[in-house]
Amino acid sequence: MISGVHHVSLNVADAAESRRFYVDVLGFTERPDRPDFPFAGSWLQVGDQQVHLLEVPDFVPPKGQHFALHVTDLDSVRTDLIERGVEVSEPSPIGDICLQCFFTDPTGNLIELNQPL
Repeated sequence: MISGVHHVSLNVADAAESRRFYVDVLGFTERPDRPDFPFAGSWLQVGDQQVHLLEVPDFVPPKGQHFALHVTDLDSVRTDLIERGVEVSEPSPIGDICLQCFFTDPTGNLIELNQPL
């Protein structure tokens, strides 16, 4: 049986720049167990999930494709990101389910902040 998502893999144009963004700005931690692949990248940990960055030069992310990060205080996370120079959309409600807003990583991958209501 499927019990959950192990990791999400993201193509990024510059692995080092993206690693800095995910670690220094978003607070993910780098995992030490990434094998020595023949391409640049990082394995990152956020909560119980992993995000794997794979360098693909000249990669252009597809429109609309994104992943969501669970937050308990969207306003404070959004403010912190803005103070760090990240452009973050205004929060919007999705019915009575959640609040969400969006930003992009250095490659342009779309990321959602999601606060359940």
